[in-house]
Amino acid sequence: MRPRVVCGIAAAVALFATACGSGGGGSSDQGTPAAAGTAAPAAAYPVKVADCMGKETTVTKAPTKIVTSNAASLELLLRLGAGDRVIGTGFPPGKGTLPADLADQGAKVPVLGDKTIPKEKLLGSGADLYLDTFSAMPIMGGGATGPSEQEFAAAGIQHVFLLSTACAGTPKAAKAPRTDLAEIENDIRRLGAVTGTAARAEELVTGMEKQIGEVRTALAGVPDAQRPSYFVFDFDAGTKQPVSVCGRQIANAVITQAGARNVFADCDADFKPGSWEDVVAKNPDWIQLAVRNRGSEEATRKAFDDAEAFLKGFPATQGLKAVQEGHFVRVGSEVTTIAGVRNADAVRQIAATIHPTLVKNGQ
Repeated sequence: MRPRVVCGIAAAVALFATACGSGGGGSSDQGTPAAAGTAAPAAAYPVKVADCMGKETTVTKAPTKIVTSNAASLELLLRLGAGDRVIGTGFPPGKGTLPADLADQGAKVPVLGDKTIPKEKLLGSGADLYLDTFSAMPIMGGGATGPSEQEFAAAGIQHVFLLSTACAGTPKAAKAPRTDLAEIENDIRRLGAVTGTAARAEELVTGMEKQIGEVRTALAGVPDAQRPSYFVFDFDAGTKQPVSVCGRQIANAVITQAGARNVFADCDADFKPGSWEDVVAKNPDWIQLAVRNRGSEEATRKAFDDAEAFLKGFPATQGLKAVQEGHFVRVGSEVTTIAGVRNADAVRQIAATIHPTLVKNGQ
């Protein structure tokens, strides 16, 4: 499954090539970056953080030279005001994909690898901390494996994970479907503690919770059984075999908070290969056209148009309820499937589309 999915949503998890195609960089007030280089008081350390297996790393002082595995990690550091400490990244952000207020600073970060950073380059980067979105996902670099924990230690690099994404496909991941953004918020707080930007992290989380709370309040009177069923169509993975976004994936939480029911929430994974027969059997009320940002509004709009045209013209899907009723959600795959502040924007945008009388204009 993994080698195929890397072409679509899982590639978005790696590449983080875009923001929401219909909403640009997101409009929530938590997006404004704090002053760069915010330092932590000495009393904030040591900070203990765990990996997906529960093994702890102790950070004794604020890192000054950080390398990020991809643009998702990079964006979080930029939002926290620690962007001036990032000395390199893998999977760099694509053109026009970071929010406008972060784009210039993000573009200045050296690219150490167009995909996964080569092992030797990462170990020789001079970093004192490596922020990893992926955990053990060798296919992200075309088959190469990253440094061992012993090699990281020998190079003086502390290895910290974004647990909400790195752990989703591991045996340690929670078996129950993910229904809220608590793990993403915990990642932001954890990263704030590690980088000495805890106050800014709390501001970001508060902004997310305010936005999601407004949606939750607006939808409080809608019983679970009356919430529409929802399918995420990963157009960029190809059209021969659809990919199921399962219960462990961040998107399941986004969909749930937006007042819908993911039709594949019961599959115990993050992503899983599916079939059009499965989708037809579910007959979703709404379909998200999950495409990656193409670098411009015009190109991204065309990608949404192409995804919609496929569903309308494909014999297996043209009779689906959502297709017949034109119930399409144009929200990009990145803000739905990758951990970050903009997950809250996706909740708002999806809710405003499928519950327009309750959540007007995203408010």
